[in-house]
Amino acid sequence: MEMQQVRYFLALSTTLNFTKAAEECNVTQPALTRAIKTLEDELGGELLRRERQHSHLTELGRRMLPLLQQCYDAATSAKSLAKAVQSSDVAPLNVTISNSINIALLVSPFTELFRAYPGAHLKISRGSPSAVIDALKDGSAELAIAGALGPAWDRLDTWPLFQEEIELAVNSDHPLARRNEADVALAQLAAEPVLSRIDWETSEELSRCLSAKGYSPRTAHEVETDQDLLALLEANAGIGFVSLTAPRSANTRRLKLRDLDVSRTVSVYAVAGRHRSPVAMTLLNLLRSADWSSFGVSEPS
Repeated sequence: MEMQQVRYFLALSTTLNFTKAAEECNVTQPALTRAIKTLEDELGGELLRRERQHSHLTELGRRMLPLLQQCYDAATSAKSLAKAVQSSDVAPLNVTISNSINIALLVSPFTELFRAYPGAHLKISRGSPSAVIDALKDGSAELAIAGALGPAWDRLDTWPLFQEEIELAVNSDHPLARRNEADVALAQLAAEPVLSRIDWETSEELSRCLSAKGYSPRTAHEVETDQDLLALLEANAGIGFVSLTAPRSANTRRLKLRDLDVSRTVSVYAVAGRHRSPVAMTLLNLLRSADWSSFGVSEPS
């Protein structure tokens, strides 16, 4: 299989027309037709069924499309990477990260990115879930990393990275922290002031699960980021629900929620069908292949 054949097939899958695909690839129609026929012979079946105005991909064609697209993208990224390494060109990449993501998680993927792309120039922005979606919509970010964004926009490509538990965080001097037990029941939180997260991806799911258990948190203060929550926890201003990978400090303690099973999935997002730069593809592949187990999280379900 040659990359030229793959490129022709990808063009054909979009146009569903041999003439238009040949024009798009800047080759003659007979040349493109021969290449597709050779590819079909190698794969063992037809990829496109011609029916005049109703031409369509066969079942084999539909199944092969994402695999060949990934193959082509990887080859393109490798070629661009080799060129970038040789020329040391600056490769800008805009990434939006949700306020709820601990950037310490990304040190290893970023290290590998800079090793592969010495000229990589990251522009990292932070924001709420809605800001993350807006950044992807208007093109100010190629990639985004966040918790579940819900059905807010149907053009999102989503690759789950890991799943993590939601825990309780308290000040080290809090009575709940001075107990020998590593977990806590919701009934023990009845009188506690709870620090609330504004626009946290997990808020809705957490509220639903708490309500199902008959627990209504008494909101004390509202914050937007994990760092602000941690500061108020250190000031002993209340207790808070946090993700497993949220920042920690020596002045706070984490407790498991005994009768509540809540978790969240962290994913990397991009806009479906939009061109992705080679440096973006490299970071995407690094994130998808990363081993997150050292952070105590699990594979996404």
